[in-house]
Amino acid sequence: MGKNDDFKSFEDLEVWKHCHEVKKKFEKLTETFPKEEKYRLSDQIIRSSRSTTQNIVEGYGRFHYQENIQFCRISRASLYELLDHLITCLDNRYINEKIYHPLRTETITCIKLINGYIRYLNKQKDKTTESKQITN
Repeated sequence: MGKNDDFKSFEDLEVWKHCHEVKKKFEKLTETFPKEEKYRLSDQIIRSSRSTTQNIVEGYGRFHYQENIQFCRISRASLYELLDHLITCLDNRYINEKIYHPLRTETITCIKLINGYIRYLNKQKDKTTESKQITN
């Protein structure tokens, strides 16, 4: 039930594609940080950026819509975590406004896409529930 005929692979999902691009940009960004941040901020950014795509993929692989939705919510939380890390980068002057604003905008776009995907999954779940009720 969690797999959808509209998508042959998680790689077909627009939300995954966008999060994948954002993940790559954040990983590249951490390469510019001071060495003392390697196991602190850099590690946190890499982990939360990877979590965005990994949770979308894990949810996609689940059988039930509700499980997929829950993993998408975790992905969304990781995107919000990335926003906070981005603010920390700006506060510590590891990045400037010119780098901050486009990354912030792209991250917010990912949040909007994941919210849309969650709405879609909820509608699919509701359709499945309705058809089960009709057959019973």
